[in-house]
Amino acid sequence: MPHILYIDDDDGIRRLVSRALARKGFEVSLAASGAEGIAMTKEGGHDLIAVDHYMPGQDGLSTLEALRALPDCPPVVYVTGSEESRIAVAALKSGADDYVVKSVGEDFFDLLANSFEQVLDRAELRRERRRAEEELRASNLRLEALLKEVNHRVANNLQMVMSFIALQAKTLGDSAARETLEKTQARIATIAQVNRRLYTTDDVEYVAMDDYLAGLAADLAASWSNGDAHRMIEVSADPVRLCTDKAVALGMITNEWVSNACKYAYGEEHGGVIRIVLRAGGEDLLELAVEDDGVGLPADGAVRGTGLGTRLIDALGRTHRGKVYYGPVPATGAGTRAMISLPLRAGDLA
Repeated sequence: MPHILYIDDDDGIRRLVSRALARKGFEVSLAASGAEGIAMTKEGGHDLIAVDHYMPGQDGLSTLEALRALPDCPPVVYVTGSEESRIAVAALKSGADDYVVKSVGEDFFDLLANSFEQVLDRAELRRERRRAEEELRASNLRLEALLKEVNHRVANNLQMVMSFIALQAKTLGDSAARETLEKTQARIATIAQVNRRLYTTDDVEYVAMDDYLAGLAADLAASWSNGDAHRMIEVSADPVRLCTDKAVALGMITNEWVSNACKYAYGEEHGGVIRIVLRAGGEDLLELAVEDDGVGLPADGAVRGTGLGTRLIDALGRTHRGKVYYGPVPATGAGTRAMISLPLRAGDLA
């Protein structure tokens, strides 16, 4: 049974309202002034408050303002004997959930009861929505914690696999086989770095590509540099946050292109600069390029090495509907520029 607090200075109206609403299934408490109604509201226990407009001293609007200032104030229905729309508008602007024009006869009590029912239904819907939102937030927090733990475990497992591969590579006398294992280790490291970033940040769905590519460049520079040939890898990347699957794909492609540039562009005894560039073309396009100032592409277009990296890039490009381009660096007409243009879909960018 909903408990209504009805505030009105008219003793006769209060008694009529109390009897009529009781017949309609409401429990009614009465207050003879705004001050008394505010005091009773502070005591709690009411599901809805009805406030009359015309009251001496503290009128309905002043009472409404004081009520809305209370913590956890129940919904309020404003009652006025005036048909002036400005009063109803003022009440609604002050926080009333509905208003009813007071009149003589049973119709007024029917209107009042209908208004109470509608306002109480809306209040219950709001409470249910808040509960659902709180449950959803709690569920999301649990899910994020779980995803962080999963990414942490995956990164640890990948690190362990990389260690096994490194140990295996050291036992091999065949330089080609050893190089193959080292490339495999680098590819796994590219994926592991994504997982490390996912569990060490508050975002478990998107990767900050500028930070990711900077970390990847530092790892590759350390791996490919030696005393005679220092590889300087520069990164210029827009601060985009990209979904995990596309971040991994671009990381793998970057690893292959940078590794090729480190191995073939300058030779084993010469240092050089390699540039990684990532640019967002709005919300529907992302372009990744790796450039060097080395010897350029072979005249016959032949693939150097085993060709596995090229096949891997082609497969990743097809999977993500990307277009791959090779050619000289546009600014100089020399060296090599490898680029992929990646179309984006809704949800790919944070």
